[in-house]
Amino acid sequence: MPQPHGFRYEELADGAVAITHLDRSAGTLRGARAQQFLAEVMAGAPQLVMARWTGNYKRGNERTARNHPRNRH
Repeated sequence: MPQPHGFRYEELADGAVAITHLDRSAGTLRGARAQQFLAEVMAGAPQLVMARWTGNYKRGNERTARNHPRNRH
């Protein structure tokens, strides 16, 4: 699976964190969640961390898996 790209984050004056993906809003974190997010980003792999926190990490094979005979009900 290709690595996520196009994510950016900005720390706001009130302590919140705004996350964008390809210049579109992907989410805003506040309080303890914002602090936890910043700690994970500083630990490494910021693009992957932002993709995971915003839910934009599942791309590519969902449709193929959904249409597999084993997954049809």
